[in-house]
Amino acid sequence: MPQVTKEQIAAARQMTAIEYLRKYEKTRLVPCPYSKTEWQLTDHDSFKINEISSKFHWKSRDAGGKSALDFLVRVEGLPFTEAVMILCHEAPVYIPPVTVLKQKKKEFVLPKAAQDNRRVFAYLLKRGIDRRVIEACIRAGILYESADYHNAVFVGKDETGAARYAFLRGTYTQGKPFKAEVSGSDKRFCFCLPPKGASKKLAVYEAAIEPLAHLTLEGKTDKWRLSLGGIYAPEEGKQANRNTKNPVALDAFLSRHPEIEEIEICTNNDFAGRWAAGHIESVYQDKYRTVRNLPAKEGYDYADLTKERYERKAARQQER
Repeated sequence: MPQVTKEQIAAARQMTAIEYLRKYEKTRLVPCPYSKTEWQLTDHDSFKINEISSKFHWKSRDAGGKSALDFLVRVEGLPFTEAVMILCHEAPVYIPPVTVLKQKKKEFVLPKAAQDNRRVFAYLLKRGIDRRVIEACIRAGILYESADYHNAVFVGKDETGAARYAFLRGTYTQGKPFKAEVSGSDKRFCFCLPPKGASKKLAVYEAAIEPLAHLTLEGKTDKWRLSLGGIYAPEEGKQANRNTKNPVALDAFLSRHPEIEEIEICTNNDFAGRWAAGHIESVYQDKYRTVRNLPAKEGYDYADLTKERYERKAARQQER
């Protein structure tokens, strides 16, 4: 892919995200039921965009922006250079037909693996994840380090063992960590830790690192631990969408595992996590035994708890 100039980048930023969506992705836009100025995407419930400011926020991925370039990179997952070239090919605001973009989005290719997993080990150990848990995931082929940016790659596989989903998490400790799904990922096969032996229990989490963290804290391998790849929740204080979709990853997993009898809900202990927990309970409690097991601390997820425990232990050792 050729390099792009400052002029090309400036031209690519001329179109706003709302202009792009209305012109080329109109069928994906639906009005938010609780706002007169906001829209959401049919395939991403937690994505909201304001028609006046054009600012968008994808809550489940903590990604935002305003321009069409921001949208293509942060939501559609296109490489920056490729998105710039698409947006200013032949003319400053020329965009290829939407079918071309959709074909690119559907292609799923795992990032090339690094020669070792040194940075992933270092990052997860400093988050308090047990070394044995990390090693087990790497042996199973569901966790590795990418060669390009040394991200932790959490892989979701289908019944045949083929990779169908991947989530990237930056291993750099400075600033806000990079988080993104690999383009073309199939949410029906989100990252999942299998149990040792047969199990009728399933625990569900918001993000890929949280099953590792909770397993570290519990030390129990008697259940499946599934990341939902994010959750939907309305803004605090606002009315929920009556047509809220069930988590795709959860529905797909249950359809593949009819033996499951219990769903343990381990979403984050914040407004969004508690709202999602209540929704999951209401939808699945007639068929499954549901157990709510959110982190004990307000505002925490299980990865926060393992990190806090690791930092306390490190501080005690330093005092000695």
